[in-house]
Amino acid sequence: MSVKSYANIVINRPIEGPFTYSIPDALKEDVKVGSCVEVSFGNKNVTGYVVDIIPKSEIENLKPVVRILDKAPLIDEKMMQLTKWISDYYYSSWGEAISAAVPAVLKKSLKSTRRRKVSHPEEEVEYKDGSDKHLRPNSEQTKALDSIKQCLDNFLHSVFLLHGVTGSGKTEVYLQSIAYALELGRSSIVLVPEISLTPQTVARFKARFGEKIAVLHSRLVGSKRANEWERIVSGEAQIVVGARSAIFAPLKNLGLVVVDEEHETSYKQEDVPRYNARDVAIKRAEFSNAVIILGSATPSLESFYAARAGNYTLIELPERIDSRLLPEVEIVDMRDEMARKKAVSIFSHTLKSWIQKDISENKQVILFLNRRGFSTFISCRKCGHVLTCKRCSVSLTYHFHTKKATCHHCGYKIDPPDICPECNSSYVKYWGIGTEKVESEVHRLFPNARIARMDTDATHKRGTHEKILSKFKDHKIDILVGTQMIAKGLDFPKVTLVGVISADTALNLPDFRSGERTFNLLTQVAGRAGRGDMGGRVIIQTYTPGHYSIQAAKNHDYNDFYGKEISFRKELNLPPFCRMALLTFRGRKEEKVLKAAESIREKLEKKNKRKLLEILGPAPAPISKIKGMYRWNLFLKSSKVESITAILRQVLQNRRREGGIIITVDVEPY
Repeated sequence: MSVKSYANIVINRPIEGPFTYSIPDALKEDVKVGSCVEVSFGNKNVTGYVVDIIPKSEIENLKPVVRILDKAPLIDEKMMQLTKWISDYYYSSWGEAISAAVPAVLKKSLKSTRRRKVSHPEEEVEYKDGSDKHLRPNSEQTKALDSIKQCLDNFLHSVFLLHGVTGSGKTEVYLQSIAYALELGRSSIVLVPEISLTPQTVARFKARFGEKIAVLHSRLVGSKRANEWERIVSGEAQIVVGARSAIFAPLKNLGLVVVDEEHETSYKQEDVPRYNARDVAIKRAEFSNAVIILGSATPSLESFYAARAGNYTLIELPERIDSRLLPEVEIVDMRDEMARKKAVSIFSHTLKSWIQKDISENKQVILFLNRRGFSTFISCRKCGHVLTCKRCSVSLTYHFHTKKATCHHCGYKIDPPDICPECNSSYVKYWGIGTEKVESEVHRLFPNARIARMDTDATHKRGTHEKILSKFKDHKIDILVGTQMIAKGLDFPKVTLVGVISADTALNLPDFRSGERTFNLLTQVAGRAGRGDMGGRVIIQTYTPGHYSIQAAKNHDYNDFYGKEISFRKELNLPPFCRMALLTFRGRKEEKVLKAAESIREKLEKKNKRKLLEILGPAPAPISKIKGMYRWNLFLKSSKVESITAILRQVLQNRRREGGIIITVDVEPY
């Protein structure tokens, strides 16, 4: 008679678990820790992940594992450790955390036969920029590399914050650190914040490392993603480059993790588990005794504060390579411009004349506005009525290309009216500007220039990012208009002018990080200018020229910005001086949403006897209604995340509803 064994299994549901199942004799050899299996849960079969094998169980008549979905375990011991940490820290179930680490295409294709090698030419746009050459590091880069190599030699987990001005050669430090890790037989992960940065980054890395590179990001078609995963598992690829989810790449002997543009908000996952890939990367490096490099020209306040406190090793690259000068930044006060012209113009006289000059000299121009669409709202000049979404508490944005007024939150579209629906007057006017309108105006003012636009509307088709960037690199485009996807990481030597159409879009948001976001964006987009031998100029148009974030960006002075911002954060006890969690309550009836929020607040107050938490709210969310759902927020603040999650687990007990109202928990929200 065979000895029974049992598996503890977690599933992708907001339920703690694990749940114990018996392992049938036929599957005993194959079911291991990390295996992906099918089990009966409730009245349906679901995918689960084995987190432990145990010899006996006190529970009788346990359901058996239905079948194994992949004989080779998908999750190794270190990934088990990492996903458990994510589950505990970011308040999700362990099954949800593991599910986030395994690409959906693998879960789907586990039941299928062996995957074949597939080519996807639209994702293989090549750049030739000489990155295959091992460049001689300057003294600052050498100092950085010596410290990193020492930690790699000794298998020491260490966090380096590489604070280098734009164009200072941070990427060369990454490349040479990875090359050294390879010499030691260790693998590397490189995270980039935007998919739009991936092609150029991949090209530079492939030029240096060839077929040792694998690419992982959400725009890859399923077969390509599965193929790359197999190349990593087999050891064919030892370097992984990609966006947020690449941190879960199944590399062996991890020696180095690089998080480029570590300050970027796009590292934050919006769905459960709502992790920050930068912080997960630090934890993964810790579990592997690996080195991690956080690189940025504008480090997040949290990271710079940690470096100042001695928790990270700070490395400064204060000058551009080859002693190239940082671009000259000029601020244009649009209030003066408006007073002079008696009308609002997209382009100041200064910006217009510089665009004309640079394109006539066969140079390239980038124009930045972090707002897509043509007009940001439509209103009646007679009664003041604004055209709003019927399902969200936001105004509709007019898109010239589709001739529709569109909601950017739920996708609701209508034909814009000629007559005001409120007062029947014909004084309907289009206000505000987006990238589409900037592009249209550029065509009107510079009819002979070759112009392209890069935002999520223009690049929704697979491969479009790569094609636009490739054409810009080959100087088949003179003027590139875009949102934040063109603001960072791109390196085009012929760009001599960057124009910021409005520096105020992020400043006016109800968010304590608005000053930091503005400084980061302005500094990053300014860094696209003057990366070649021709020098560069940046023109920032603003209605608030005296704001400290705009002045610090003008002077390329991170330390000045940090000094002012950190004192403001300390005064108000905001991150990095506290940890936060955001509870959002959503439902169709506002009074029920508010009632649920107040009920949870009362329960939290009862459990908060030791006053470890500060509870703020409930208050309406900044956008109080999305897709027909009213939204109210509760903010929790404490010195430790663990204090917040411990009380939440007591109060919510992993429930995601209260009186029929949906609750989402976002730990360390952005």
